[in-house]
Amino acid sequence: MHNVLVVDDDPHIREVVCFALEQAGMATITAADGREALEQHRLHNPDLVVLDVLMPELDGLAVCKALRDICAVPILILSSRDEEVDRILGLEMGADDYIGKPFSPRELVARVKANLRRLDSASTVDKVVSVDGYVINLDTYEVTWQDKPIKLTQTEFHLLRTLCQRPDKVYSRDALMEHAYDVRRIVSQRTIDSHIRRLRDKLIAVGAPGIRTVHGIGYRLQR
Repeated sequence: MHNVLVVDDDPHIREVVCFALEQAGMATITAADGREALEQHRLHNPDLVVLDVLMPELDGLAVCKALRDICAVPILILSSRDEEVDRILGLEMGADDYIGKPFSPRELVARVKANLRRLDSASTVDKVVSVDGYVINLDTYEVTWQDKPIKLTQTEFHLLRTLCQRPDKVYSRDALMEHAYDVRRIVSQRTIDSHIRRLRDKLIAVGAPGIRTVHGIGYRLQR
């Protein structure tokens, strides 16, 4: 049974989200503000976090950044601020997914399940991918380049894994999103570009060659 941390300062929202997830066979933990969210994560090490943005103590973006400093747990941002700039900001902070309020509980459950399936899928493929100095461990979600650790979000992890599995292939944005997400949905080009930009910056920070943009087509691993 997967364990999901639900963070929202509105008790009604927490109740609706928890009920939907529990009906889908998951266990839930709750937190009413950002500081409690970090404490509950420390105590329970959940498989996924559903995270509101507008909260007291610490807002959701600050919590997202704090979690990204210590782990790669999948984070689904839940917010009434559904403007594109806010979605991009959430992704820039390290979130893996974003759903706006008001939301459909069924869609939220589908998004959560999709992110969790990516965690479980590692058991059906080779455990380690090694190419051009990268070592990608699908069991531990750890990535190194020439023995230097790289902290990635779950989405960034799957994007890099995809690029490394066929390093000479140029992937379109649509192809990369199909590998990064298990459910097909409309995602703007800015969304995938945001993920790639963050991933590229992290690779360059450790001296890795990074990701090459093939204009008009997509992306490939820089050999």
